[in-house]
Amino acid sequence: MAREQFSSRLGFLLISAGCAIGLGNVWRFPYVAGQYGGAIFVLIYLAMMFAIGVPLMTMELSIGRASRQSLGKSFESLKPGSKWYLNKFWMIPGNYVLMGFYSLVTGWMFYYTLLVGSGSVEVGIEQAQAGAIFNELLASPNTMLICMLVVVIGSFAVCAFGLEKGVERINKPMMLLLFALLIFLSLRSIWLPGFAEGVSYYLMPNYEQVKEHGILNVLSAALGQCFFALGLGVGSIQIFGSYMKRNNTLTNEAFTITFLDALVAVLAGFVVFPACFSYGVEPGSGPGLVFVTLVTVFSNMAYGSIWGGIFFLFMLFAAVSTLIAVFENIIAISMEVFNISRLKSVLFNFIAVVLLCLPCLYGYNYLSDIHPLGGQSTILDTYDFVLSNNILPLGTTCYVLFVTLKRGWGFDNYLKETNFGEGVKVPRGAFNYYRIFLPVVILALFIQGYVGIFG
Repeated sequence: MAREQFSSRLGFLLISAGCAIGLGNVWRFPYVAGQYGGAIFVLIYLAMMFAIGVPLMTMELSIGRASRQSLGKSFESLKPGSKWYLNKFWMIPGNYVLMGFYSLVTGWMFYYTLLVGSGSVEVGIEQAQAGAIFNELLASPNTMLICMLVVVIGSFAVCAFGLEKGVERINKPMMLLLFALLIFLSLRSIWLPGFAEGVSYYLMPNYEQVKEHGILNVLSAALGQCFFALGLGVGSIQIFGSYMKRNNTLTNEAFTITFLDALVAVLAGFVVFPACFSYGVEPGSGPGLVFVTLVTVFSNMAYGSIWGGIFFLFMLFAAVSTLIAVFENIIAISMEVFNISRLKSVLFNFIAVVLLCLPCLYGYNYLSDIHPLGGQSTILDTYDFVLSNNILPLGTTCYVLFVTLKRGWGFDNYLKETNFGEGVKVPRGAFNYYRIFLPVVILALFIQGYVGIFG
């Protein structure tokens, strides 16, 4: 059976960008940028996205396009008889770990889209009241279970129809609407009373903050955000390389995807900070920023249910686009490894994802006394740590070594595939940059992740 392909380049770019664009663009990037020096951090982050993120993305795309297979079979196909295929047994689980907590958080987004958009949040509440609403949700396992099941069933249903009739047909208009909503919310911020103050906090160079944290910590934070944003290392970008046509060089495509991802992150700051400064609310990070801080802001804003509903709809689209993309990856992997139909793969993976979600879900209520990483850490934090601090950097390292080592696929084969088509080409002289610089940078991030948590 011939492998499915995207019907258009736009479909490939938007769906691949949808895989990369997620909640980290909104609830992590703006806060980290404001904390680590404003414009200085943003410039460092953008430089790293294109100098490090783009080359790493071309590796996943090239392996996918050359093999026309997912992570389940690509190593065996490109380097038969070698032991490289053994790496998939710890890289593939990364997709399931990600979906184990991301599906739950997407369910939260669905809940808040309905809650805020329907006007059910009282007008003029304070942060403590918004926090109580969020804590009430966390203490309600049945509500979270229903919301999680809605988004998981919906996303798997899209994938059940296949690449072109399901994933591409739904994700393409959803991503276009996502960008439209984000641009609309960014322009709306211009008329908020705290726009100038918020943008100043966000984008004015703050050398005191750089001095306070140290330039090495700023660089580490920027690199960590880069990896967190693109989510490379588990084959979720590779799968779309296996579906793409060979008209354009992969550097061209990777640059466009990275640009779209960075654009969403930067624009999100223009939504978050003016809103916070307009209503005297201290910006936070993570779930607290979205479900507590911004809910407080919208409740105090004129027509807040409308603006809040639009914002959470945007967040829901960002989260669901990632769900659909990663679900497609694990579905394709299962089809190739176990030689089963798409529908069987959808059913088996649906059960697996739901079961993996349950510990995270119950970690906020029935299992709230369990703190795997110490302190007040939750089971969800542990899932995130296993993925972000271990599987993603190590998986990315595996791709780099597979591409650059003679015992792997080899740099010449990578160049041949990456440079096929029209567009920017990778020069042969970039070999040492790929072989030495990129692994060192990834290793530094890996060490920094452990130092940040246990140091």
